[in-house]
Amino acid sequence: MLRSISIPAGKRATPAVSSAPSRTKKPLYRHLYVQVLAAIALGALFGWLAPHAAAQDWVKALGDGFVKLIKMAIAPIIFCTVVSGVAHIEDARKVGRVGLKALLYFEIVSTFALALGLLVGNFSQVGAGFAGKPDPSAIAKYTALAEKRGGVDFLLDIIPDSAIGAFAKGDILQVLLFSLLFGFALLALGERGRALRVIIDDVGHAMFGVIAIIMKAAPIGAFGAMAYTVAKYGSAALLSLAGLVGLFYLTAGLFVVFVLGAIARAAGFNIFSLIAYLRDELLIVLGTSSSESALPALMEKLQWLGCSKSVVGLVVPTGYSFNLDGTNIYMTLTTLFIARAMGVELDLTHQATILIVAMLTSKGASGVSGAGFITLAATLMAVDPQLAPGMSLVLGVDKFMSECRALTNFIGNGVATIVVAAWEGELDRARLTAGLARKIDPSDVAIGVTTE
Repeated sequence: MLRSISIPAGKRATPAVSSAPSRTKKPLYRHLYVQVLAAIALGALFGWLAPHAAAQDWVKALGDGFVKLIKMAIAPIIFCTVVSGVAHIEDARKVGRVGLKALLYFEIVSTFALALGLLVGNFSQVGAGFAGKPDPSAIAKYTALAEKRGGVDFLLDIIPDSAIGAFAKGDILQVLLFSLLFGFALLALGERGRALRVIIDDVGHAMFGVIAIIMKAAPIGAFGAMAYTVAKYGSAALLSLAGLVGLFYLTAGLFVVFVLGAIARAAGFNIFSLIAYLRDELLIVLGTSSSESALPALMEKLQWLGCSKSVVGLVVPTGYSFNLDGTNIYMTLTTLFIARAMGVELDLTHQATILIVAMLTSKGASGVSGAGFITLAATLMAVDPQLAPGMSLVLGVDKFMSECRALTNFIGNGVATIVVAAWEGELDRARLTAGLARKIDPSDVAIGVTTE
């Protein structure tokens, strides 16, 4: 049974818990994570046993349709969350302070991710002795896109051609920019903007309700996406590069457990508890290979963990473009694989260049379809143009690696938001402890923000 919670004006827009009657424990099959996990397993089985049927467009449409439904609601949710968060802030300087802290955190942790990829790649000698031959024509479209996206293009792309255009394109950074400006304008209106703030809060509440409805289709989307992936790319492509794929998953796991785990411990929570708390969303990300498919749910659940609405609204959307830990590991590790597979030696100077260039290119293609592969193309061309054709060596397994990239990016953004909220003193520790201990089930309560 859904209960709406009201938050008085001037209070932090973090959901509060009211006393509730004891509720009957839900059967296991009614939990979303169980449904999605079963759908992923069935999809993989279907793709393996009936590849011709699973490779049909209607199967692909199941996964693509679910992701499109989620993306349909992302822009309005970001707008309502950011505008409401900014408009309720008494000190406008806080927005800039939170943004700077978030960017500082992103750059530090991204450096660790890049360095770990280089360290594991050198230690394992990944790519040595690989017998494949590059096919430049297979990756022409990615290198062409990478050449067109410089630093100036990235900065200009943040500014939408029109406010409506930002929402139509669904570009997260463009929507975030417009939302910040609108929030500041509403803040300046003071009491005159009170009625509009209430409307925006109510619209945000309704949009999270839309997401709750869409999430009912998550198992169908996960089934279609997994079945099509297995049927389309098959086990042959995966087995031929199993070493690289396995090493990437291992490296990402080490990063989550040791780097993000240490950060989480320093911030006062356990990384495994957070992963368990976000299990529904992580399985959806795994099934759809898209971290955006769980963005609205992540924002809602982080508020339930005690992070203020203003911090969540600023850090999560920004992190989706600037805090790409999984993508960073992928770029350095895959660059070393391609170089060794092509017989190109990269000394310490080249590897230092990889780290610096990858730090920049990981931001330059955010919001672009196939961003992970485009950032890899930009990095290879900047380090050594002769390496760019080598991208074709990993093209067949990139889809399998994109799932791990998305999972790592998703977990990283969850950790980042809690850490920044703690820095700002905008983290309710009691809610964090209760949420991670699963004493509160967010699925049983609707978040409602009013200004009574």
